[in-house]
Amino acid sequence: MSDIKYIDDVELEGKTILLRADFNVSLNPNYLSIADDERIRQVIPTIKYLLKRKNKLILASHLGRPKGERVQKFSLQIVCNQIKEYLPDYDIRLIQDFLTEPEETFKNQKENEIFVYENTRFYPGEKKNDPEFAKKMASHADVFVNDAFGVSHREDASVVGVTNYLPSYGGLLLKKEIQMLSMILKKPEKPFVAAIGGAKIETKIKVLDRMMELADHLIIAGALANTFLYAQGIEVGASLVEKDKAELAQKLLFKAAQNDTSVILPSDCVVGNSQELEYGGRVCKISEVPKDKQILDIGPETTARIGTIIAKAKTIVWNGPVGYFENIHYRQGTDFMYYAITNNEDAVSIVGGGDTLAAISKKEYLEKLTHISTGGGAMLEFIEKGTLPGIEALKK
Repeated sequence: MSDIKYIDDVELEGKTILLRADFNVSLNPNYLSIADDERIRQVIPTIKYLLKRKNKLILASHLGRPKGERVQKFSLQIVCNQIKEYLPDYDIRLIQDFLTEPEETFKNQKENEIFVYENTRFYPGEKKNDPEFAKKMASHADVFVNDAFGVSHREDASVVGVTNYLPSYGGLLLKKEIQMLSMILKKPEKPFVAAIGGAKIETKIKVLDRMMELADHLIIAGALANTFLYAQGIEVGASLVEKDKAELAQKLLFKAAQNDTSVILPSDCVVGNSQELEYGGRVCKISEVPKDKQILDIGPETTARIGTIIAKAKTIVWNGPVGYFENIHYRQGTDFMYYAITNNEDAVSIVGGGDTLAAISKKEYLEKLTHISTGGGAMLEFIEKGTLPGIEALKK
């Protein structure tokens, strides 16, 4: 960590700064408004810090998955409008295409103007980390600042490539993310409880593996748990399950036993039909799931066990909802997890992952969480490796 210089370690005054932020916010179904602007709010302290020191800013970010083409619904204009809410004294100007924008525009940027490059993923050069594209992106600035922890596991031009052409530093949010996550990797207070939910083993396999070494208790829930249950010979009905990953799940459970990590899998569940909105499901033992039903949430017996474990924890990491929270009938387990964690005021609690943040975004007590990580995949990869490509690129 000491190899990176952050913006508060150096004198940055009167410069033009290219700031990579993570404005990949969730949009409402009509794409006309932002559902949750947490990711914008988290970067505002870095923006204000740099503006206070008379720097001019060019912001860069992606939004959605336009796959190298201009897709209007993923334009960053919506983000510009939202930034204006937090910085009313500044003109927030979207640069439609920085590759063709006249040089004069950048030369004449005013003190009270903030430029925002249009969605970096509108350009094929972004995902390819094309050197010419990165060079052009960097050409309008004196300094690069990465404050986008959430995409620092990507080797994109706007994250990694631009560091080859500009003096590069970490922003305040990146610093906070690295400090918080490093703390749980180096010296977590015990008991350490990790709760990993979500759907696919593929995306969580490495972090599960790492948690078998770090955690005292590992709670596995969501559709992820179905694969582990199936691996133990339990029939999970019509539930989402990765049968081809059963052997992998067995290996992980074996590793947990060797490391003395207790793995908590659901002992009861709520079964039903995920598309049925009028009626809720019913509770049953995990060994008695009907053939035509899906497991969509954890049951009361499981929640009670989890509650007891979380209440005694000194360090908690949570990534991934524990049920099909998008349907109101199957949200109780995820809500319970959240309130159990916020109720434990003695623990260091770190929560992250896109779906997890969506599940808790409108809740009270958010301030009781020690840290809300803006990265899902980035958080998991950092826990697994202790670094990320975007972090390594700042060490040059």
